[in-house]
Amino acid sequence: MPSRLLSRLGLRWFPLLCMSLLIVDLPVGCAVLQHKERELVFRIEPGTAGWYSGLPKTVQEFELKPASFKAGQNIHGWWYPADRQDAPSILYLHGVRWNLTGQLFRIEQLHALGYSVLAIDYRGFGQSQGDLPSEISVYEDARIAWERFQVLQPDPGKRLIYGHSLGGAVAIDLAAQLGKQSPLPVRGLVIESTFTSLADVATAVANTSLPVRWLLSQKFDSIDKIADIHMPLLVVHGLDDRYVPPRFSEQLFDAAREPKRLLLVPGASHNNSLSLAGRNYRQALDTLMRTEMPAQVVTPSTGRGGDS
Repeated sequence: MPSRLLSRLGLRWFPLLCMSLLIVDLPVGCAVLQHKERELVFRIEPGTAGWYSGLPKTVQEFELKPASFKAGQNIHGWWYPADRQDAPSILYLHGVRWNLTGQLFRIEQLHALGYSVLAIDYRGFGQSQGDLPSEISVYEDARIAWERFQVLQPDPGKRLIYGHSLGGAVAIDLAAQLGKQSPLPVRGLVIESTFTSLADVATAVANTSLPVRWLLSQKFDSIDKIADIHMPLLVVHGLDDRYVPPRFSEQLFDAAREPKRLLLVPGASHNNSLSLAGRNYRQALDTLMRTEMPAQVVTPSTGRGGDS
């Protein structure tokens, strides 16, 4: 996320705000900072996206209300079944700012490639009611969506997890948790236009020596989890992405285990790698579905690259 995205998120000046509030009043400053930080990170746009023109007729809308939710909270989602009953399926996890109405164009592209797609809005986005989102809450929402996903796609060999932008961090966290299970309940992971950690981005863009990692309450430390996914991985990034530098995806790719593939798309921005890559994207997904599952190695969580 270079300056344009960090400006959108409001995090370009966040390290200086952290220090000033902490110096003035540590207890009050921490509480204010955490709330403001979450507002800036998720930057939720209300209503529907301007380019949204309605759902395809075959999309099924649903609500999830697990017992753990507070009264009035829910997860709103879409299930877009493929034409073929035996088609593979994707659990789609979106990034910040736009709700599902802003994601439909990408969901339709994945559906056109022959996949059924289950997509959710995290609590606080779109028709999903809840408090201001946090790193913890979006991780929880992804796990709840996973439970529904398993019912809709009962074949583990036909399940993929897909995350775009900050949704890539959510997808990596979910995949790292699932990677502890044997046998693996998912075929593979696809992450697109995502980053190593929120602190890495903020530090690079703000060009500061302040200890940003310790000031941020929302970590999204994907680089510390990526080695734990234990499943085939596809990393996608547009080389003309002006929001999230491609080097972050390259670093995630380098830290990940085999089998893995990195697809860098010339001319693609933060949002259009799927459309510009075309056949190459389709082939990468097909290869992912055919890749032999790696042997699972159960090891204790002891450090970076081997813990979750």
